[in-house]
This record gives sequence, C-alpha cells and structure tokens, in this order.
Amino acid sequence: MTFAKKINVVLVDDHTLFRKGMVELVNNFENFNVVWEASNGKEFIKNLRMLSVPDIVLLDMAMPEMDGYETALWIKKKYPEIKILVLSMFDQEGAIIKMLKTGVNGYVLKDADPIELNTALCNIVDKGFYYSDLVSGTMANSIKGSSNEVETVKLNDKEIQFLELVCSEMTYKEIADKMFLSARTIDGYRDSLFEKLSVKSRVGLVLYAIKNGYIKL
Repeated sequence: MTFAKKINVVLVDDHTLFRKGMVELVNNFENFNVVWEASNGKEFIKNLRMLSVPDIVLLDMAMPEMDGYETALWIKKKYPEIKILVLSMFDQEGAIIKMLKTGVNGYVLKDADPIELNTALCNIVDKGFYYSDLVSGTMANSIKGSSNEVETVKLNDKEIQFLELVCSEMTYKEIADKMFLSARTIDGYRDSLFEKLSVKSRVGLVLYAIKNGYIKL
C-alpha cells in the first residue's frame, strides 16, 4: 500500500533506546516519517505548541509525569484529527479497554513484528483504525462478559445497519456506497450515534455494538 504523501508521525515513549530504535524502524517504512519525538505527555504537549502537528502519534502507556491514558484524552479533546496508535507492553484486558475508550485508533504490543506495526499504521491512515487479534479478542471477552449494565437505546433499522457496517473494515465512504447514501448522510448517522450512545469515536461505536449484541466477534 502506497500513499500520495508521507504520513507524519510523532513517537512518545520514555525509554530512550526503544524510542530511537522505533524512530529508525518507522522511518524505514515506505509511507511514514517521524517528524519529532517526546519522552512523555507533558513534553509532547510542550513540543506540539512549537513544532508540526502530526498525522499519527505512536503512544506509550506507562510514562512518568503524564502517561499514555492522560495524553490520549488530551489529544482527542484538543486535536481530534490526530490518529493515535498505542504501543504498549500491557496485554491485560483492563488496560486495552481503558485505552480504547479514550478513542485511540489502534493498539499494538511492543513485541509485535515490524510487519504488524507497518500494517497497523497503514490501516489507521486508510481505514481510521486497526484491530489486532489481541484487541478483537479482548473486546469480545471483556466487554461481552462485563456485568456493568448499559442503558439500551432504541435504534432504527438504518442506524442498526450503519452500526453493523461500522464494525467491519469498511471506510465511511464504502459504508455510504453500501447503504446507497451520501457521505454527508453517513456523517449524520455517525454524529447522531456518537451523541445518542455517548461515545466519541468509531471504536466507541464498536464497543457499544459488541456489548449490546449487534455483532459477534
């Protein structure tokens, strides 16, 4: 997969050796260029005010001063157009779900193969999200098995169809074509469901769909 232009990436991780290695790795990918780096969330915010706004942030979870969770919340509030791919050592369900609920666009373990990392970055650019087998399994096991009651919201047939398609790998444009609707109408469905279901991202829609039995992983 080749994009029309290089995708600008920022790497945020407190381990210098790992960060420098990741910079070299990502710069070797055909479509991506690391424009700058930071050691924690506070440094990222400080640099962002002076340097270029990236397309994607590769974000560690466990960092001093301002961790990945707090940083992701800040980014999604202040710069919702920035895509976030979490790079973490944590494979526990709770950690993954906590990050997904902030609206991050993907989650990859630090011991993943470089090919998977490249695939994750490409999918985030092309489709807006990346679900690894680990994340898909976690979503199914943890959310469907949760004892927390979620208030049921009544959805019409078109909203249900849209919600089901959101859980596929289709882009919003492909969903519009599939439903024989305009892109603007699909944007309206998305924004309406965001408000109706109290979620902030496509990941949030997927989490709701799983929890309420609209799809099965």
